[in-house]
Formats: sequence, C-alpha cells, structure tokens
Amino acid sequence: MKKNSSFSFKVISKDSKTKARVGQIHTPHGDIETPAFVAVGTQATVKGLSPDELREIGVELLFGNTYHLHLRPGEDVVQEFGGLGKFMNWYGPTITDSGGFQVFSLAKRIAARGGGFLTHASGDVRQPFEKIINFFPSSLSESRPPDENTQKNTRPTFSSPGNDQESSIDKNPSLVKITNDKVVFRSHIDGSLHELTPELSIQIQKKLGADIILCFDECAPYPSTREYTKEAMERTHKWAERSLAEFYRCHPELLPVSRQGVSVSTSAGEEMPKQVRHDTGREQALYGIVQGGVCKDFREESAKFISSLPFDGIAIGGVSVGETKKEMRDVLSWVHPFLPEEKPRHLLGIGEIDDIFSAIECGMDTFDCVIPTRFGRYGIVFVPPWESEAKGRFRLDINRSIYVRSNQPLSKDCECKVCKQFTRGYVNHVFKANELLAYRLASYHNMYFIVHLVKKIREAIMEGEFSKMKKEWVW
Repeated sequence: MKKNSSFSFKVISKDSKTKARVGQIHTPHGDIETPAFVAVGTQATVKGLSPDELREIGVELLFGNTYHLHLRPGEDVVQEFGGLGKFMNWYGPTITDSGGFQVFSLAKRIAARGGGFLTHASGDVRQPFEKIINFFPSSLSESRPPDENTQKNTRPTFSSPGNDQESSIDKNPSLVKITNDKVVFRSHIDGSLHELTPELSIQIQKKLGADIILCFDECAPYPSTREYTKEAMERTHKWAERSLAEFYRCHPELLPVSRQGVSVSTSAGEEMPKQVRHDTGREQALYGIVQGGVCKDFREESAKFISSLPFDGIAIGGVSVGETKKEMRDVLSWVHPFLPEEKPRHLLGIGEIDDIFSAIECGMDTFDCVIPTRFGRYGIVFVPPWESEAKGRFRLDINRSIYVRSNQPLSKDCECKVCKQFTRGYVNHVFKANELLAYRLASYHNMYFIVHLVKKIREAIMEGEFSKMKKEWVW
C-alpha cells in the first residue's frame, strides 16, 4: 500500500477540568502523539545524542534551525542529501523554524558583548541587550545556568531611542537591520552579509524538507515598549501573509481544484485559499506564529489574525524571551479562546517542567526547548520534585561534593539506561574530570526524563487524572 503522505491532526481526548487535550499529528514521516516534547537539533544534531539514542528515548519530532543550517552547511547541501531527516539519519517527523528568532537573539548576544546594535527601517537604533545565559558552554568551568529569580528587571526596555548611533550595517559588522521588507544581518560565523525575507525563509525551509515549517516572524524582546511590540506584531502579520503566498508558490499542489475557496488576499494582493486540501500528497505543512509580547490586546489581535489565515497549525512565539512564568501563563490564557480547535498548537521555546504542565493545561500540543541537553552539559539533571534539591526546581546539581560517594541513580524513579547503569557518584566523577561522557550521560537522562514525563501526562489526560498529576508535581 502506498504510504499516505498527507498532514493532518485530530483531537482524541480532552480533560474535563482544564484545556489539556490528547491528539495525534500525522506527517509524511510518521505520527506524533500529543502532547509531545520536541527535541531541538539546532545544527542537524541534538547536542551529545545520536539519532539512534533519540529513537531509543522515544522522541517523535525533531526541531531543526533554519538560520544555522542556512549558514552552515547551506540548504542546497542538505537538499542534495535528501533533506534534513536523511542528512542526519533521522527518519521521523521534523520541524524547522523560520530563522528570524535566531537572527534577533544572536544579534542581542553580539550587542551584549559590545559589538553592535539592532536597527530598524527608519534607522532607529535598538539598544543592546545583556547576555541572558551562556548557551554553548565549552567546559564545565563556565557559569552555571542562571536562577530566573535573579534576572527580573535587569534588562533595558526595547524601544526607539533615536538616530544618534551609527546605523549603517556596512560600517558596523554586527548590526542587524530590520525593515518591513526584510532582515539584513551578518553571520556570527564569519561576518558575511546575509538577508532573510518571508519568501526566502520559505524557500530555504522547502529545501531543508521538514514535515512542518514556520512562517517568518519578528519576536519582540522582553521587555519592549508597547509601541515597539505593536510594530513587531504588525510586521509579523504582513510577513505571515507573504510566507503563505510563497508557500503556495512552492507547493502549487495544495491549491484547490476549484477556485470556490479563494477569497482571502494578502496586503500585496496575493490570493490565498481559505481552506487547504489535505489529500493532495503534500510533503510539508505551514504553521503561523502568534506574537504580541505581554500585551493582552495585541495577543488577542494576533491570535485572531493568524487563526483567520489558512495555516495548518498555530505556533505561539515570544514566551521564552525573559518574561515571568505568570506572564507566560497569561499569554496562553489570552490566545487560547481564538485558536482553532481543529489545528495543532506549538509553543516555541519552553522546557522547564512546571512550564510544560502549564502549557499542556492551556491546551498546547507540542513544545520545544534546548534545556534537556543544555542543562545536561552543566551537570544539572532532572528529578521529580520529591528528589529535588530545592522546592519547585525539579533538578539537582550532580557536580556537588555530596554526590561523590552516592550509589543512587540520578533519579530513583527514572527507567532510562543511565539511571539503570550508572550511579550519582560515577556521573559526579566524570563531570569533575571534564570527560565528554559526562555531557552525554546527563543529556540522555534529561531528554528521557522530559519525554517520558510528557508521555505520562498524556496518559493522565486520557484517564481524567491530569489535575491530580499536576498537583503531585507542581507544588
């Protein structure tokens, strides 16, 4: 029988007390049972873990990074290998982002080191942000992951301070210039000049060949002024329309046989179908992205606008850029009433355990984050709250001297092969010795822990026990 290559989503079960739900996303490369945690393979690799290990753990969807893959090795190279999955020997479903978030976030990190500023169409200079976290530690002697409680109110507000700074990208090698048409930026690798438009982002993602791709958007940093947040949201909406128009040009097979459904036009006059057929042998699905910062009216407006367009799914962006956990929950509660019930919802960039419970409780289906492997490289390992070193932290620091002689597994309740084969004392030793195995053991455990926790949450929803399980985990 010929393999069905269509994309679809169905809701299987709903929690009676919350917005949590169980579903299934069907893609050309397999099904994703939701809710599901999405492993992040930034440069076609999940740091420290092989594709075989990801399959062994139970990962069902892998997230690739368009920005990084565009710069190295290039989308043409990936396409020659048969797409992202074949390139990295991953044969399950894949998803790629648009590249926009990395352009902005990497620019902020460059600026934080005193290297430059962000500029906008008017030439206004956006002030540099401080570096929030060392994303890619080269050794265990580097700074630890920060305590989010120590970071509140430490960043300047993102606004339009005026034209008193040099704004030419040609004269400042680390500038990112944002216009209504495109983003111009310099590579963090070699300083070469590049640009991204909604159209180019879709073209790159088509060549990368992921099952699910995202439209180009602008994620307003936190904190931002209301004026700038509105500006970024409106630009995101225009770019969403342009992304859709380019998506249909790249995938003409998705257009309806008849013209009856065509009536929605982009701001540029492009016609788009109101509904997309899902039985056309398609190879990719496109998600729109809701923005709007932490402003309720903007979030509602964005959710309505993005939901009105014929996207296959909806992603929620801008909720992992420094806002408080309460603000994240507020955003989800604001947008949920306007999200189509029949479409999957992806929450971008969250992976803390309490955030996962909150996301699922608010009706999110999938969510991605680098936290399992990033924390793993620091020696921070996930444990249930009853094993945690501090209330509400869901973790322990295996580098601490109290674990030197511990013959306990990393987590007593974990069934992963690391917990079955190695003790806390041994993992403490390989971290202290700066052995590469240390990164792998902690990363494997963390990924297994998160993936299987979400699977248990799925089962709890099916059994009507979600609220009970959340109460046991989130104190």
